[in-house]
Amino acid sequence: MFRRREAVPFAFVAKADRFRSNVAPPPRERATVSQLAARSLVGLTVIAGLAGSLLLGLPALAPQQTPSHSQQTEAAHR
Repeated sequence: MFRRREAVPFAFVAKADRFRSNVAPPPRERATVSQLAARSLVGLTVIAGLAGSLLLGLPALAPQQTPSHSQQTEAAHR
């Protein structure tokens, strides 16, 4: 049912820690002008949306000022 694990020689494990590949990864592709423009446009759209929501939302978050005079009906004056 269960298999026994095979023993791994210690020398193999020690060599694995020091192993370095002689194959270099390929260089990264440079982004094209259209990709850079698209990324910039998306970034500007996100920033404009956050700034717009802040400008539109600040008046709603401001504490309401109580009116200097209270509105009362004529019946309350009599």
